[in-house]
Amino acid sequence: MPHVNGSTEKSTEPSKERPGRPGGNTADLVKRRYSTRFIQSSDFNNTDAPPIPKLHLPDTGFIPNITVDKAALKDPNLDPEQYTATVLSDASDQQLRDYQTSLRKLKTGASTDLQQNVFQNRTQFIKISKDAEKLNEDMSTLRSHMSELSASVNNLWASTAIPEARSSLENAATRNRKQANRSSVANLEQIYNNQLQTLWKEVEGSQKFLPAIPGRHVEIEQRRWAELDAATWKSKQKVSLILLNDHFMVAREKSRNRVNPSSKEMLESAQKVSTRLVAEKCWPLQDIDMLDLAPMGSARDKHEMANAISIRCGQESFTYQSERSSSAEKDKMLRKFRQTSEELRRLLRTETFTHSKNKKEKTDLSRSLSNDTDRSEILIDVDGKQKNLRWVEGQIDELDIEVALQHFEDAVRLIEKLRKITQGLKINPVVQDLITIKIDGRVKILADLVVKRLITTHSFPNATQTNIAWLVRLGLDDQARESFLNARSETIIRRARQCIFEGDLRDYIFQVSFVYFTMMRNTVSIYQKCFPPLMMSACVRWAKQHLDGFNVILSRQLSSVQRGSPTWNECMDQAKEHAMMVNDVGLDFKELVRVKEDGE
Repeated sequence: MPHVNGSTEKSTEPSKERPGRPGGNTADLVKRRYSTRFIQSSDFNNTDAPPIPKLHLPDTGFIPNITVDKAALKDPNLDPEQYTATVLSDASDQQLRDYQTSLRKLKTGASTDLQQNVFQNRTQFIKISKDAEKLNEDMSTLRSHMSELSASVNNLWASTAIPEARSSLENAATRNRKQANRSSVANLEQIYNNQLQTLWKEVEGSQKFLPAIPGRHVEIEQRRWAELDAATWKSKQKVSLILLNDHFMVAREKSRNRVNPSSKEMLESAQKVSTRLVAEKCWPLQDIDMLDLAPMGSARDKHEMANAISIRCGQESFTYQSERSSSAEKDKMLRKFRQTSEELRRLLRTETFTHSKNKKEKTDLSRSLSNDTDRSEILIDVDGKQKNLRWVEGQIDELDIEVALQHFEDAVRLIEKLRKITQGLKINPVVQDLITIKIDGRVKILADLVVKRLITTHSFPNATQTNIAWLVRLGLDDQARESFLNARSETIIRRARQCIFEGDLRDYIFQVSFVYFTMMRNTVSIYQKCFPPLMMSACVRWAKQHLDGFNVILSRQLSSVQRGSPTWNECMDQAKEHAMMVNDVGLDFKELVRVKEDGE
C-alpha cells in the first residue's frame, strides 16, 4: 500500500507466474531450427547427383487412316449412328479429323458432279419440254379430227335415214365448193354482213338479240313451222326457225293486215297477204340441245311426232313441228344443227387453249425478269437518258400510290408517260410486253374508279367533262360514252317514275314530257362538249330510243281518250311543245311525237 508521505513498501503477496504451455520444448527446437543460417553456398554443378528419371511416352509410329466406304454411304437403309459407332469406335482424334476431312471432300465432289450433270443435261431438258408442248398440240389436233369424224358419222347416219340423202349431199358439196372458191376474206365478211342486214329487216327485234360481230352469219332458215303446246300437242302459233353459227332464233309470224272472213275476195287473197316475223326467243348455241321426237313416241304417236323436234335449254323445253308432209326439212335442220354445234365447240376449245397458252406465256415473261441482276442490266432510253428497269418499276409503284390516293390527273399523266416509254422499246419486245401488261392492269383499276365517279356526277357538266377527258386520254372512249349514256338513261327513267298521276291527264303528260325532253336536251348538250362530232351518232340513237319510250307512255295514257277531242289535242300540243326544247342542241323531234296505232 502506498503511504501518505509517498514512500513505497514491498508487497508481501506471492507473485503469480505464467503457466507454461504443453510441449514447450518441441516448439523451442522447431524455432531454433527455422532460425539456423547456412553460410556455405550450394554447388549445382556437382556431377555426382543422380540422373533425372525419363518419362514413358506412347509409341509415335504410323497411324492408319479410316477410309470412307462409298458403297455403305449409298445404302438407303444406312443408320448413321450405328455406322459411326462401328467404324469410329476405336479411332483417335487424328483419325476423326482425317475422316471428317474425307467426308467433306466427298460432299464437295458430289456437289460438283451434280452441277456438271445439270449443265450437261440442260439442252436435253429444253428439248424434252419442247417435245412435250408439241405433243400437247398434236393431241389437240387429234381431238379436233376425232370430233370431225364423229360429226361426219352422225351426218352420214342422218343422210342414210332419208330418201333425199344423195341430193342433200350433192347440194352440201356444191355449197362447200362455192365457199372454198371465194377469193377473199373481205368478200366473205361482206356476205355475212349482208345476211345480217337482211335478217334485221325481215325479223323485227332480231338486232337486239343478234348484234353485228365479225364472223356471225346465218347457216339455215326454215319457215312453215308451228310451236306445239307441250300438254295438248296443239298448234299455238306459226314460227320460223333460224340457225346461225353461234345462236338459234325462233321468230313468230305476224300478219301485216287483218283479213275479213266474210269477204270472199279477201279470203282468196289471204294467202297473198304479206307477213312479218317478230323475234321471240334466241339462245346461244352451246346452251341448247335439239332432239328428234320421232324415235321417242309410241306406235300410235309416231305419225304425229314424225316431223317434231324439241329444243331444251336448262329446265325449259319447247316443241316445234314442221308443217310439211315430208321429214326432209326436219332432218336437214337436225343435221345442220349437229354440224354447226360441233364446229362451235371446236372453235371454243381452240380459243380456250390459245387463251391458256397466252396466259402461260405472260407468266413466263414475268418470271424471266424477276431477277434483280436482269432488271439492273436492262437499259431504257428515257428523254435521252439511260434508265434501267428498276427505274420503270419505281414509276409503276408511284402510279399505284397515285391511284390509291385517287389523284386521277397525276395517275393519267404517269400512264401516258409510261406508254410513251413503251413505244420506244420496239427493239426489246420482251421488256415492252412486260411493261405493257403491268400498265394495262393499272389502267383497268383507274378506269373503274373514274367510271364510278362519272356515274355519280353525270349531272354536273364540268365534272363530267373532266372525267370523260381522263377516260379518253386512257384510250377508253367507248367505255366513257356507254357509261355516261347509261347513267343518263337510269336518271330519265327514275325521274319519270316520280311523276304521279293525280287525276288530271293533261298535268301528268306535261310533267312526263317536260322530264323526258329536258333530260334529252341536257344530255346532248353535255355530250357535245365531251366528245367529238364524229361520235354524235351514238347520242342521237340514244335520244331516239328514249323518244320511242316516251311515245309508248303517251300512247298508253291516251288509249282511253277519243282521238281529236280537246283533251287529246291539248296533250299532244303540250308534248310537241316540250319536244321543241331539243332544237337548242340541233335535234328536231317535234314530228316524231305521236301515238302508236293498235297494230303497231
